[in-house]
Amino acid sequence: MASTSRTFKRCGCRNQEGKRLEQICPHLPERGHGSWYFQCSAPNLFGRSERIRRGGFASQAAARHAREACLADTGARRSGDGWTVERWLRHWLDTRTGIRPTTRLAYARDVELVLIPRLGTYRLSELDGSLLRVVFAEIAQTVNAKGLPQSASALNHLRTTLRAALNLAVREELIESNPARHIEIAGYRKPHAQVWTDGRVEQWKLTGEHPPVAVWTAQQLSTFLGGVVEDSLFAFWWLAALRGLRRGELCGLRWAAVDLDRGLLFVERQRTTAGHEVVEGDPKTAAGRRAVALDKHTVAILREHRRRQLQRRDRRHATKAQWNDSGYVFTRKDGQPINPNYATTRFRKLTDRAGLPPVRLHDLRHGAASLAHEAGADLKTLQDLLGHSSIVVTADTYTSVLPDAQRRCADATAALVLAADRHTRQRIKQKAAKNRPTGRAEKQTTPADKPGQKSRRRRSRARKHPYRRGK
Repeated sequence: MASTSRTFKRCGCRNQEGKRLEQICPHLPERGHGSWYFQCSAPNLFGRSERIRRGGFASQAAARHAREACLADTGARRSGDGWTVERWLRHWLDTRTGIRPTTRLAYARDVELVLIPRLGTYRLSELDGSLLRVVFAEIAQTVNAKGLPQSASALNHLRTTLRAALNLAVREELIESNPARHIEIAGYRKPHAQVWTDGRVEQWKLTGEHPPVAVWTAQQLSTFLGGVVEDSLFAFWWLAALRGLRRGELCGLRWAAVDLDRGLLFVERQRTTAGHEVVEGDPKTAAGRRAVALDKHTVAILREHRRRQLQRRDRRHATKAQWNDSGYVFTRKDGQPINPNYATTRFRKLTDRAGLPPVRLHDLRHGAASLAHEAGADLKTLQDLLGHSSIVVTADTYTSVLPDAQRRCADATAALVLAADRHTRQRIKQKAAKNRPTGRAEKQTTPADKPGQKSRRRRSRARKHPYRRGK
């Protein structure tokens, strides 16, 4: 370090050939001729040695003083005192080169619109849990871009962004611990899909309130699909609702990745939006690259979709209209792939037209998991179907069990308990008979039946099914 640290004097004089004399000018010893420079080496943020060279100083003492200040500043940069939060957040964003464009956009919004205005002037070393709790409490009192109060979900995403940025500062040893871990978001709960039961539908009709994540029952989904059979994107809605493909995976699906003869499609690409820009790339996770089995009904629907697409192509060729043979499964009238935002808008319009309770397009994926689970699929099968890297995500988020599946489980559990003790079973059945609603009363005896006696047919049924409800 000492051998590379020095001060020197040089000027801008040139010789007869026009070459700069630099440090060999004969007039350098003269007072006021030329200027002083310093050169030194210091470790950068990541510990690698960098050469620093600066000049323009009037005296050697001024150059030495500037060199010492520079070395001190470089040392400060290796600590939290040398970084403002604004500077660090922008540095952190610049180093996140491997994240998806949509993730980068979300991070950038948090950083530029909220975190820098609120925390940008602080030093990293000044951040602590109490300060961040006060700042987040102030943010919670503001409104978002739509003029609505900040949601717990938005605040949690903001905390996630700040925590990720400060985690890098911890790894680079600028700060000892991450103060963002002390932030608590009041009222935040990870949303779970709720089924549109009759009671929730009635409440929605009266108040307009609906769950943030909701799924249709099998009957409601069937009603929707029956109403959109002739829609040009019917196969899109079908695959999302029954096979659980993401919007981006469907928009990025190509015919080359579909094998209708073997009943398979392969998720290899996805088309998403980052702001107003459409971005195409690999699936969301490594596990998202997968093969999806197709039943015979889905194969038939895709064959019909392909037939209509080819007919549209032929009609445009016949009229000399432009057709782009893009190879995508879901395209516009000119053959270009559809914009993912168009699929979302189209789905919302079809849902409103059907008069069904509202669900998001992504909620069809939740519903696909629930329906498959009700149909008997185990969690491992669902994980492979949905392309999750962890079975915990599948179990915790996507399998909101539908009422019929819960009812079958409840009936089986009750039957198991009642079968264990005959005396208990008889007492419970007697109590249930007293409290049975009048609308479910047993049929009155016919004149052919003697009072107080069962018909032969009912006695036979009772012997075959001793645990039938109401017996």
